[in-house]
Amino acid sequence: MATTLIHPTAVIHPGAQLHPTVQIGAYAVIGDNVKVGSQTKIGAHAVLEGPTEIGARNQIFPGAAIGLEPQDLKYDGAPSWVRIGDDNRIREYVTINRATGAGEATVIGDRNLLMAYVHVAHNCVLENSVIIANGVALAGHVHIETKATIGGVLGIHQFVHIGRLAMVGGMSRIDRDVPPYMLVEGNPARVRSLNLVGLKRAGINGESLGDLKKAFRMLYHSDYTFNQAVEQLHRISDHEQVQHLRLFLERSQLPGRRGSISGRRFHHSQDTEKFGV
Repeated sequence: MATTLIHPTAVIHPGAQLHPTVQIGAYAVIGDNVKVGSQTKIGAHAVLEGPTEIGARNQIFPGAAIGLEPQDLKYDGAPSWVRIGDDNRIREYVTINRATGAGEATVIGDRNLLMAYVHVAHNCVLENSVIIANGVALAGHVHIETKATIGGVLGIHQFVHIGRLAMVGGMSRIDRDVPPYMLVEGNPARVRSLNLVGLKRAGINGESLGDLKKAFRMLYHSDYTFNQAVEQLHRISDHEQVQHLRLFLERSQLPGRRGSISGRRFHHSQDTEKFGV
């Protein structure tokens, strides 16, 4: 271990496995069964408990708390995990809890940005290149797909799924699934439009973007019921983005899922018929 990269006030359990290039700031605490990969930087007063695995080139800022027990009354002390990939930025006072069940994991992928005071509860999954702004709280079992962006100061209900390249506006109430590629905002939250800025930045344009626009109109500006609109998506395009949207919406209706957030033109009384919730 390259002790020159570790502040003398840091407390490190002998059972921790740290790559020689890991940097650790003042008064940080690294517990047993914590494994940290190369070139990761751990800020002052951060707390990492195990079992936790953290990959390479992550930046963990001061005061973050990772790998502590889940805030779940069902938790019985069984060994569970936090697994974090590479190139993530975990800002000040972020909390990431271990999973609830034995052998289960809370998972953070690669290249994600979690801004200050974000809470990631037990059994959450964040895929890759997700951005979560300040003060967001994720309840248990939330799943966020790649390149989604979550605005600040909001809560996400347990078991909610947020789709690929979706954008969630700040201070929204998210209690149902957010469809991929959509911009969602409000309390109650509604699908407002396609996330056009995010789509174009991701290189989705031309025919692919045109097909997503057709899908949006079919879902939120037609007289079809939800099931009819989803079925019509087969006929719009076989492009990967449209079919991913279709599969996401179909799976949102499965047992154990929350159903999909509805579009802006529907009244609350219509949501049950149109969106199966």
